[in-house]
Amino acid sequence: MKVVLFHPDIPQNTGNIGRSCVALGASLVLVRPLGFSISDKMLKRAGMDYWPQLDFSVVDSLEEAVQGVPLSEVFLLSTRGKKYYAEVQLPLSGVYIFGSESRGVTEEIYRKYRDQCLTVPMQGGTRSLNLATTAGIVMYEVVRQNYSQWQAIFA
Repeated sequence: MKVVLFHPDIPQNTGNIGRSCVALGASLVLVRPLGFSISDKMLKRAGMDYWPQLDFSVVDSLEEAVQGVPLSEVFLLSTRGKKYYAEVQLPLSGVYIFGSESRGVTEEIYRKYRDQCLTVPMQGGTRSLNLATTAGIVMYEVVRQNYSQWQAIFA
């Protein structure tokens, strides 16, 4: 599983997501520009002592982050999604893209992945969930759907 954060703004969210990635054996890709420095103490604090174990990279474009991955295994998570994330088969080898906390993703990216755009349900009037919460929900659903395969690799 690969988690891609497109232009993340908040180091604490990235640190928490990185920590979940370590726990699940996922990799984390950060797409520049970032709203913080990789050496940010808040990033390291949220990631705790897991950060050195994290398989992560920083890239200059979303295209670089999804290079070589079939479109059928690339998913965009957005409040604009029409498909409920848990009703879709989410592969363990999938790439899961999350937009920035303040801006989401560009219209161009949304259009490109519209058919692969998933959402986490919220009651009306709720603008969005915390990025780290949403990423955790989706990452654990991927593992739940593929538990035998995940367990064979990581347990």
